[in-house]
Amino acid sequence: MKEEQFIQQLFQRNRKALHRFPDKALAENFTEDLFNFLFGSYERKFDSEKKLSDEYYELKHTFSAILFELIKEESTVKRHTENFFEALPAIYEALLTDADAVLRFDPAAQSIEEVLIAYPGFYATAIYRLSHQLYVQGIKTLPRLLSEYAHSKTGIDIHPGATIGAAFAIDHGTGIVIGETTVIGERVKIYQGVTLGALNVSKELASTKRHPTIEDDVIIYSGATILGGETIIGTGSIIGGNIWLTHSVVPNSVVYHKSEIRIKDKDPFPEPLNFVI
Repeated sequence: MKEEQFIQQLFQRNRKALHRFPDKALAENFTEDLFNFLFGSYERKFDSEKKLSDEYYELKHTFSAILFELIKEESTVKRHTENFFEALPAIYEALLTDADAVLRFDPAAQSIEEVLIAYPGFYATAIYRLSHQLYVQGIKTLPRLLSEYAHSKTGIDIHPGATIGAAFAIDHGTGIVIGETTVIGERVKIYQGVTLGALNVSKELASTKRHPTIEDDVIIYSGATILGGETIIGTGSIIGGNIWLTHSVVPNSVVYHKSEIRIKDKDPFPEPLNFVI
């Protein structure tokens, strides 16, 4: 392909994309500004109600501008903007409940303010709840921009389509993956490296429930992998570290691996144990 043809093809493709995707940088800035509006920051303090009110309306204006790039219809943009900001107080209250759950679960947490400002798991949860609202409203692309921004900052990947109940607590969090059709109940605690994924990722099954259901009061420890749309982890269960599950467990189950301990002798270890990192 000649250079002129390539440039022409690239221009046409990019021109077409402009009508389908919002400004990524603007969406990421909006995400950060909205989080700071809700929970404050050391860089930007609101020392009067007037400043907070001004910021609120500036956020609404920015949100409308982002949506207009995506939707191109003023009445629809206005409706989505009003719906999103009307939902904001309830989302805020839900996030305070999440933060309180983290404070209660984590002995290292000293205050609710520390959780709000310093905990990547809470940040990822906050952006999830905001992007989930967009997802519920049927807005395309923008929810993923928000969730992937949080993913890039925290290493925690929560699809905006997932359903997560109240008092959700993430401890550490790096490497967590929560798929689109996951359903999580209330007072669930998840550690780093947990995957709630799909058994079958065939495109033909995209509209089916592909990811597991985690019922209330479940704890899932680090490195556990739970797969499949029919997999249900019953209420009050504890899933130990590095467990691989593709089937349901009844309520109040404890699932774990028992480590084998062997005293070293003169014989060499079996080959799988002879490795160098």
